[in-house]
Amino acid sequence: MSHLPLSVLRGIGWCLGRILFYLVPSRRKIALRNLELCFPEASLAQRRAWVKESFVVFCQTWLDRSWLWFAPQKTVEKRTRMTGALDELEGDTPTIMFAPHFYGMDAGGTALTIYCSRPFTSIFSTQPNPEVDAWIRKGRQRFGDVRMLNRDDGVKPIIASLRKDHGLLYLLPDMDFGPSDSLFVPYFGQVAATIPSLSRFARLGRAKVIGMYTRLTPDGYEVTISPAWQNFPTDDVVADTTRQNRELEAQIRTMVPQYYWVHKRFKTRPEGQASVYQ
Repeated sequence: MSHLPLSVLRGIGWCLGRILFYLVPSRRKIALRNLELCFPEASLAQRRAWVKESFVVFCQTWLDRSWLWFAPQKTVEKRTRMTGALDELEGDTPTIMFAPHFYGMDAGGTALTIYCSRPFTSIFSTQPNPEVDAWIRKGRQRFGDVRMLNRDDGVKPIIASLRKDHGLLYLLPDMDFGPSDSLFVPYFGQVAATIPSLSRFARLGRAKVIGMYTRLTPDGYEVTISPAWQNFPTDDVVADTTRQNRELEAQIRTMVPQYYWVHKRFKTRPEGQASVYQ
């Protein structure tokens, strides 16, 4: 599929997304419920339109991994564009990239490895299928100096990569990883179990934090780098984690359908509270 024109791939993705919207009701219901909780002011028709588009973007970005991981480098360079505070990527200051789960995140990671020559560390969760796991890792390590750390390896190698290698850490701490080590902080007017790793790693690694947000566009992807967050981290991990969610909210509002709504973001509830997905 990496040899197909981008317009053809996107067309196939559009068809698949529309079909899956109807064939995968469990994920459709999760996405609709998430949007109901996060955007109660939006009409049901609006939320359904967002979810339909979200399924389409999911399929389009999945198929785009064909050329991201197998097409010539010049093709990837032509279809990805880095914008924003690119100077934040220069130098040797330990840097954490807050890269939330927008569907284009793999395109952002690939563009970063081409654009930036600094050591680049990413944390991953092992896939159940060993062949799929190896395929994904190979694709994500195709360009640049990329080190993949398993989430189960603990904190020490992560901090070492920041302090000793003066590199970049690509961090995606915006999912519900369960009650262990999570804090309940505001998120779109709800409370959400959120791991405080962004604040913790920044403090331990003496690193600055910048945002990296990837948007799917008709001709590829636009990857935007934000200026370094001021006054972060602080001594208040709850305040830092609340700010993390607030920064994420602002970005989601600019491209609602491109976020990973099919995940049960509010699965973990404070003690005594019933599931919001019943």
